[in-house]
Amino acid sequence: MAAALRCVLASALVAAAAMAMAADALGVIWGTMSTRRLPPKVVARLLADNGFRKVKIFDADERTMAGLAGTGIETMVAVPNDLLAAVADYGRAREWVRENVTRYAFDGGVDVRFVAVGNEPFLRAYGGAFDRVTVPALRNIQRVLDEAGHGGRVKATVPVNADVYDSPPGDPVPSAGRFRADVAGVMAEVVRFLNRSGALLTVNIYTFLSLYGNDGFPLDYAFFDGGGGGKAKPVVDGRVTYTNVFDANFDTLVSALRRVGLGHLPVMIGEVGWPTDGDRHATPALAERFYAGLLRRLAAGKGTPLRPGARIEVYLFGLIDEDAKSVAPGNFERHWGLFTFDGRPKFPLALRGGRPAMPVPARGVEYLPRRWCVLNPDAAGDDAAGRVADNVGYACGRADCTALGYGCSCGGALDARGNASYAFNAYYQAQGQAESACDFQGLAVVVDEDASRGKCNFSVQVVGSGAPEPAAAAMARTAAVLHCYRNLDLSQSRNLFCPDFLTENAMREPFCPESGNRDKRHPFVPVGGWDKNDFF
Repeated sequence: MAAALRCVLASALVAAAAMAMAADALGVIWGTMSTRRLPPKVVARLLADNGFRKVKIFDADERTMAGLAGTGIETMVAVPNDLLAAVADYGRAREWVRENVTRYAFDGGVDVRFVAVGNEPFLRAYGGAFDRVTVPALRNIQRVLDEAGHGGRVKATVPVNADVYDSPPGDPVPSAGRFRADVAGVMAEVVRFLNRSGALLTVNIYTFLSLYGNDGFPLDYAFFDGGGGGKAKPVVDGRVTYTNVFDANFDTLVSALRRVGLGHLPVMIGEVGWPTDGDRHATPALAERFYAGLLRRLAAGKGTPLRPGARIEVYLFGLIDEDAKSVAPGNFERHWGLFTFDGRPKFPLALRGGRPAMPVPARGVEYLPRRWCVLNPDAAGDDAAGRVADNVGYACGRADCTALGYGCSCGGALDARGNASYAFNAYYQAQGQAESACDFQGLAVVVDEDASRGKCNFSVQVVGSGAPEPAAAAMARTAAVLHCYRNLDLSQSRNLFCPDFLTENAMREPFCPESGNRDKRHPFVPVGGWDKNDFF
């Protein structure tokens, strides 16, 4: 009896240790591309309440850093791509470190652990624009960190996209992985420097994009459970069988590192996640399935076939939905959050190990008054339908209408009036419920009755600060630049993982154009346009 009890206790201790290790390896990305941002202290408390001990941000914004001060959360700050040329100069690098690392290095400050030098600077889409400045910038940032006494604790790294490595067409398997020919030289420099400095290589892997970019890609291969029935045809690489694209992708990088003599270099996942709206495969149910498999693997310490048992540090993308991101890559771009824009959890997660449970929602969130902007049923005029279409286009160009697309949460849930009302309300809320934001040439009216229907939510925005730059400009530019690879032929960087299934990717226009009876300018406009009777 005593022996059995000791076995049970030992097993429990091992399980608890595994959970603790998994939690310690888990971080999340705090993006701020939102028209109305939650106060930083609210977000910092959300992180702590859900056990996140690590966070990655895409800059070193003062407001964000102030929110993280005193929390003890390990933080990765970043040098944006547009500053790489500047910090390639030693003097400018010293200024940057002083302002964004040393400034917060005090008791009760921010626990900075990594500096991301650029974000995916070697994307094909950039045409080599950052190839010559990234390595000098990396060297300078680490040199300054060392000179300032931070180097033992803070390491510079370069987050790269999975398109920097591939396998030859004649041997499309992970073991044949190599760095892409046009960046092989600079990638070799990067990884050799990281090895000397004791840092990790950071890679962003999105299995969702393998699915989104290739209509023939098997759904189950994007997950870790094989669909429970082994529906996805595995990729056989010698004695290794790959049953999911994540392992195949990661091990292709490991093989590329081996080719330059650094197969042992530690690698962390700088971005990985699954969106919940904006595409037929972007749903809370599929996101829950993806994260359940990922978190189970982290807790088990399984590693990958080429790195069995490896502890892999992972940053989930992302914490909160960002409604000011560009939809050029796809409508899903605004829906990567584990939480909604106001900090409400979307699905259960095993963030602390054990059984999945609903995460803790954000506390202390303040909302604007409960009122909505909708299509005025009393509006009239022979040109009303045309004016509605024009005004909906205006609203959706400056607010988030992605939920209205085909296969999205509001797609098909609303009639023409409801679609117009959704667009008007999205703009009205993004503008902080300004009175002038609910006019639309006399077509709109403010009401106090919630117009939401089923899963189609007409939101009321939060009381918070605006986006770090004007939201309209951010929508038009930021994500299109930082993530423009998602407009490319995704099979170019992923056909090696599942060659029997991948097809050439046609560039997808915004607003879910898969539905053949929709106007490609707007997701909810019938071909041929609207008729007045659709609204009034």
